[in-house]
Amino acid sequence: MKNLLIPAVVAGLMASSVTWAAELPASIKAKGEIVVAIMPNYPPMDFKDPATNTLTGLDYDLGNALAERLGVKIKWQETGFEQMINALTTDRVDVVLSGMTDTAERQQSVTFVDYFTSGPQFYTLQKNKDTNEIADLCGKKVGTSRRTTFPAEIAEWSKANCEAKGKPAINVIGTEGSADARAQLRQSRIDAAMQGSETLSYLKTQEKDTYKTVGQPISVQFSGLGVSKKKPELSEAVKVALQSMVDDGSYQAILKKWDLELGAIKTVTINAGK
Repeated sequence: MKNLLIPAVVAGLMASSVTWAAELPASIKAKGEIVVAIMPNYPPMDFKDPATNTLTGLDYDLGNALAERLGVKIKWQETGFEQMINALTTDRVDVVLSGMTDTAERQQSVTFVDYFTSGPQFYTLQKNKDTNEIADLCGKKVGTSRRTTFPAEIAEWSKANCEAKGKPAINVIGTEGSADARAQLRQSRIDAAMQGSETLSYLKTQEKDTYKTVGQPISVQFSGLGVSKKKPELSEAVKVALQSMVDDGSYQAILKKWDLELGAIKTVTINAGK
């Protein structure tokens, strides 16, 4: 049955692809390729399949589907997270698609097409019986990646919910990344850690009976597909193509594959992060 598409449907899909491709910058249309930065160290958003050492994850699937809609090939370029915005603004890549949080600070350099919602969430080891609610973290050591906005968010939450109530502040420990925070947690060097809520269900499946979440995410954040502010036509083309995927259900199918439907958006927005 494969390849037996109704001609009218095929024609409609081709017409839609041409429409989206026509909105792309001339330089991208000319080369027929879009270069996308990714750092595969944040499962299930971005990682490498342990069995094949090939890229996989939500962002990878979404990027491939978007490129197909836009009528171009996609070239994935592994880039250190700290270098992504610079690579974008210096035109070494066209897009960043790597679970990057849309923030007001980053919007000064980047236009974000927001495609997913999540939030910073505390977690700890199941064996830590004295840590079951967020309030239990006051006065304790909490580790999280210093490359994210999470250290500042923990400090802000602590000020409002610990110090303001006469409790000791959370001691925020900046780590080299999420894996480092988990290692320190297992070694009992810290009492708890924080990651994006989108990663924790996957983490629990990989290390069964090891971790437990503590409370709910402390805020709601948008993950954004980053585009250079110099290329408004590219961000608009991506927005239109992504919205078409939301409207026809293909976007939701990708999220369902990774058990991330709770992070789905209904309307694609630009720079919705705060």
